[in-house]
Amino acid sequence: MLLAIIVAVIFIDLPLTIQQVVYSISITIKSFIIMILPIVILCLLFKTIVSLSNNASKIIGLIFTLVCCSNFLSTFLSHYVGIIVYNFDLSILTPKNSLDLQPLWELHLPTLISNDKAIFAGIILGFMSLKFYPKLANLSSKYVVFYIHKLLSGFIYLIPLFIAGFIIKLKYDGIIESMLKNYSVIFIVIACSQFTYILLSYIILNKFNIKQSLNNLANIMPAAISGFSTMSSAASMPLTIIGAERNARNKDIARSVIPATVNIHLVGDCFAIPIFAYAVLKSFGMSEPSLMQYVIFASYFVLAKFSVAAIPGGGIIVMLPILQDYLGFNADMMSLITALYILFDPVITCANVLGNGAFAKLIDRIVEFKFRDKKIESVHTKKDRKASL
Repeated sequence: MLLAIIVAVIFIDLPLTIQQVVYSISITIKSFIIMILPIVILCLLFKTIVSLSNNASKIIGLIFTLVCCSNFLSTFLSHYVGIIVYNFDLSILTPKNSLDLQPLWELHLPTLISNDKAIFAGIILGFMSLKFYPKLANLSSKYVVFYIHKLLSGFIYLIPLFIAGFIIKLKYDGIIESMLKNYSVIFIVIACSQFTYILLSYIILNKFNIKQSLNNLANIMPAAISGFSTMSSAASMPLTIIGAERNARNKDIARSVIPATVNIHLVGDCFAIPIFAYAVLKSFGMSEPSLMQYVIFASYFVLAKFSVAAIPGGGIIVMLPILQDYLGFNADMMSLITALYILFDPVITCANVLGNGAFAKLIDRIVEFKFRDKKIESVHTKKDRKASL
């Protein structure tokens, strides 16, 4: 639907009044997004903390820590790919019209809570409620999941209209041709970055055994194909578990790790969104973020990943306020990166699924190493006992 709308907008000349109406609707939807998403982030983070803490696995603390480290590492590496992309020739063409497309109306909604406060409030509320009111926390998290999913599922239907208005503006300003030409190259750069990182992860986890690494990828490939076609890591979870079990020595690890991380360990997103962000910044003539500015952005980006909704396009929807606050995105830029993300979502989800398989393999390796040390200790203990006897 999104692709059809973009094609229609590009090739059909609409009357100026209709263009202004659609653009005004897009701005109104954008205002609603900016107002409501911090609350959505807070609620989803609360739900994630409660669900993780309820996991019976003893290694849940390790999983939580490694998810943060893995997401941050891939996000940080994407910074250097983003720098390369920023040096591409992505300058915007001179507008054909002397004046930009003007909306017929603008709706300015109040900011209920800042994004950084929403992130930390969700985490603190989750831990505190579990400590003092565990039953209420569990019950509340179920209601949160239900109502937030309803809200975002309904919002998905507004996304094409939200994007259409800003695509109309880009066409009116005479820059849509340049965008289409430039971003086809960006898609290739992102795909190469994602799958190179994932391939290297499997090779390292298999101690540079290429044959075993390819075998691991073959086991997880049905889940990756499912992720590509459904654009949902959650919908592909049964196949991901099967593939992770085949790659793991401890089958129980795969069964516990994949469900706990399916919507929070998102390697594909961690590469795609920052690289898209650099390309959009360059296209709109904005300065390249400094390393410190990017580290701050990456930190909030990783925390916000715990609030991603399991719906197509959910990875970018909750990131819009983060992009606005820490990279200076405006309405046009947010619309463009949303359109790019959704068009590329099949490849991103495929990378997420492959990355989840690698993460399960990592946990399996760590647990295997830990148990091996225990076995060595037990052997020495038996020898000491025999010697004493």
